[in-house]
Amino acid sequence: MSTIQVDNPATGEIVGSVPVLGSEQLSVMAARARAAQPGWLELGFKGRGAIMSRAQKWMLDNAERVIQTVISETGKTYEDAQLTDLGYAVMALGFWAKEAPKYLSDERVPSWNNPAVVGRKLIVRYAPHGLVGVIGPWNFPIVNGFGDCIPAMMAGNVVILKPSEVTPLSSLLMLEMLSECGLPADVMQVATGDGSTGAALIAESDCVMFTGSTRTGRAVMKAAAEKLIPCYLELGGKDPMLVCADADIGRAANAAAYWSMNNAGQVCISVERVYVEAPVYDQFVQLVTANIESLRQGAPDGAGSVDVGAVIFPPQLEIVDAHVKDAVAKGARVLTGGHSKVDGGRFYEPTVVVDVDHTMDLMREETFGPVVPIMKIADIEQGVRLANDSPYGLQASVWTKDTAHGEAIARRLEAGAVCVNDVQVNYQALNLPMGGWKSSGIGSRHGAGGIRKYCKTQSLLITSFGFKREIFMFPYARGRTMLLQRFYKFFYGRGKRG
Repeated sequence: MSTIQVDNPATGEIVGSVPVLGSEQLSVMAARARAAQPGWLELGFKGRGAIMSRAQKWMLDNAERVIQTVISETGKTYEDAQLTDLGYAVMALGFWAKEAPKYLSDERVPSWNNPAVVGRKLIVRYAPHGLVGVIGPWNFPIVNGFGDCIPAMMAGNVVILKPSEVTPLSSLLMLEMLSECGLPADVMQVATGDGSTGAALIAESDCVMFTGSTRTGRAVMKAAAEKLIPCYLELGGKDPMLVCADADIGRAANAAAYWSMNNAGQVCISVERVYVEAPVYDQFVQLVTANIESLRQGAPDGAGSVDVGAVIFPPQLEIVDAHVKDAVAKGARVLTGGHSKVDGGRFYEPTVVVDVDHTMDLMREETFGPVVPIMKIADIEQGVRLANDSPYGLQASVWTKDTAHGEAIARRLEAGAVCVNDVQVNYQALNLPMGGWKSSGIGSRHGAGGIRKYCKTQSLLITSFGFKREIFMFPYARGRTMLLQRFYKFFYGRGKRG
């Protein structure tokens, strides 16, 4: 069996290795998972939630170990690992343990508004798919890998998680955590490997959740379609930020700098392009540039040691560099940064680019790195038009002191989530759905839809015997037809006739 070496992108140090599992191993894992699923479902929400609550405490008790594991394979800063991978998982474990019963309890549907079913008992119930295959990304190995396993398991499914081959160690730690917290054997398993492992997982699954590039997402969807199984995707983004002339420019500039550089820009809902109205453009650019010029980059050495970490995935460094060079070749100017650094690790300098337009890859394709391009616009109408001029539609933000105007602009943007005077904070609102439009994905995380997607629905119609409820059970079709006509006329025919 071949293995994959895992390196620390900030230092180049080899920090571990994992096996590449193939179709035979996945078949065995799937069989074990299916055998475990009935018992897991039988525990009920209370029993499953108790394990998640113990896992929440385990993460807090072992916070430093979690943070250091994430840093070792991603090269991200201490704060990025602490606030996202650790913080999100702690919150999600508690949220889904508490909210799953509410989102998945039986729903009574009214029957009084349809004479054909009046008096019947109508119920919608949610049943787990069975085996959910989760394929996670490399930028947030806990948030967008293990984080998707939590609602799937709370819904009564068993899960096989295939982490990115670049960052598998965090997922293995999460498995260790759940085992120590009483998770029954084989309810969650981790299948390490490469793309072939992911394909083998889809072949064994009843439902698939994938986070990653749009290109790979299409391949995942095609494979799922061959099996006719549900497939949910969170894919690429090219998220715009629109800054109105009446915005709090200092706050907007700080947000542009932080939310384009956090996790070294390797965030699906990162600020990837900024449109600023002309009257405040120069001031905004000056503030953003000064902010980004002050950032410290390098290998993290504890809390507060650096502001921007490494480029996690080796080919991503080439993509970021190519986007900047393409923009410069077409007339853009780099105000700060603009170079890759590979001395001991993989880094790209925090970069500000101006004089950009939509002929450039930097404004059209997902860069996924520590680069913020800023474009001057004549008015917000032009900004909305340019923001929507994209195949992506994951997230956007609008900045203005007039929040009613900001909300009106947000409603015109073609994105699954839009923040007014904030960025990315919506991802922490686990009761608020988050998903992409256009080529940015299918389905959503969080909210009711974030757990119901891991279930099948079943409709129940229950008729109790009795004279009043059996009025449509005449032995002759003509009698039933005449009675239905009278009922429809009574229910629906009393409106004014034009």
